[in-house]
Amino acid sequence: MPTTTAPRQALIDLETRFWQAMVDENVSAATELLAEPALMVSSHGALKFDRAMYGKMAKEGPMVVTAFEFSDMQVEFPTDAMGILTYRVKQGVAPRGDKAHSTEQVMHDSSTWIHADGRWQCVMHTETPVDDSMKLPTKH
Repeated sequence: MPTTTAPRQALIDLETRFWQAMVDENVSAATELLAEPALMVSSHGALKFDRAMYGKMAKEGPMVVTAFEFSDMQVEFPTDAMGILTYRVKQGVAPRGDKAHSTEQVMHDSSTWIHADGRWQCVMHTETPVDDSMKLPTKH
C-alpha cells in the first residue's frame, strides 16, 4: 500500500480536478476521470452510469455546481490499486442558467478511485447532507 504522500496528493488533486470540471461545466474533463461503469449514491438514490450517461446528466441536469471547498480530507489505500477519499465539502449549487441564485450546501462525500488501464479512475462517489445534530465524537 502507498506510504508516501505522493499517491495521497495525487488522488486529492484528481478529486479537485473533477470538482473544478463540474464548476467549469467541462464535461469531457470530468468524464475522462470516471471508470466505466461508475456508481453514485446521493439523496436522489443509487445510480450506475457510463461516461455517455454522465455527460448527458452533466449537460442537461437541472442544477450546476458553482463553487466548492474541501475540508477534513482523509485518504486510505486498501490496496495499491484502490484509494478512498472522505471529506466535507461546502458547495455552491444553482439552477442551470441562473448561477446568480447559487445556494450553499454542506455535504459529507466519499470517492473510491481505482488504478486501472495505467491511470486513476473514479468508480464510486457518495454524498450525504451534513446534519450537525448527529455529530460523531472525534478522536483526541
